Amino acid sequence: MTQQPPKFTRTKAWLLTDTPDSAFQAASGRFYLGLLEFFRNKLAVIGLIIIVALILTALFAPQIAPFDPVITDLANRLQPLSGDHWFGTDEMGRDIFSRIVWGSRLTLYVILLVAVIAAPVGILVGTAAGYFGGAIDTVLMRITDIFLAFPKLILALAFVAALGPGIENAIIAIAITSWPPYARIARAETITVRNSDFIRAIRLQGAGPIRIITKHIMPLCMSSLIVRVTLDMAGIILTAAGLGFLGLGAQPPSPEWGAMTSAGRAFILDQWWLITMPGTAIFVVSLAFNLLGDGLREVLDPKSDS
Repeated sequence: MTQQPPKFTRTKAWLLTDTPDSAFQAASGRFYLGLLEFFRNKLAVIGLIIIVALILTALFAPQIAPFDPVITDLANRLQPLSGDHWFGTDEMGRDIFSRIVWGSRLTLYVILLVAVIAAPVGILVGTAAGYFGGAIDTVLMRITDIFLAFPKLILALAFVAALGPGIENAIIAIAITSWPPYARIARAETITVRNSDFIRAIRLQGAGPIRIITKHIMPLCMSSLIVRVTLDMAGIILTAAGLGFLGLGAQPPSPEWGAMTSAGRAFILDQWWLITMPGTAIFVVSLAFNLLGDGLREVLDPKSDS
């Protein structure tokens, strides 16, 4: 009797076959090969682990944080690192470790909302400009150039100054300044494929511009857009921290990392942990998104040399 190969071996052979029987099998095979390529990049895996840890920290902040992040305890103000307060306490006696843990929620909140707002706007503007061309392309790209002409933080400061301080206004300001690079990428991808044979065939079948853009062109732009969004997460974090540092982001007593860094600068010489701990959190998370973005670029970018 012929012995059957192990289930894992059969699954691997099914994924790696050169003659897939369905679109699902072909997509599964590409996904599996992409995972193998991604996990060969050790730095990208480290970035992914840090981001997963950030998400879990934000989800289970009430269980992880040993103290309330906003209740003051002046009797314990400016305490150094100890067994009770792992990262010390701030000028109001609040546990810095607990505030960093709760601050991870604000960080993810900003990242997700900015991505949800900016990426769709950018891909919509870019694909419309690239597909229609002419006057529409000129107008949309000149508007994009105006936004790109200003440094992101300076432009965000201007919008926050107009809207008023607060985390929601900071998110709106960062989103307004974040969409132009996505529009540029989507436009370039659209120009590449708009005159392709399959687009002509779809047009001959009676599909209108909206259907062609949303159903056929936008999906082709997603891989490049995902890479760019992931790489931009670090910039979003730094911009949000910069606004918080200047007092224009989340307002006290919210445990926002940039605001914590700003409050700690008055004590940097003697109580170094007040500025070092939230600053390190900003650095580590920003680095993690850059490492993850580089790994995704190697996997998703068909023009990559790797």
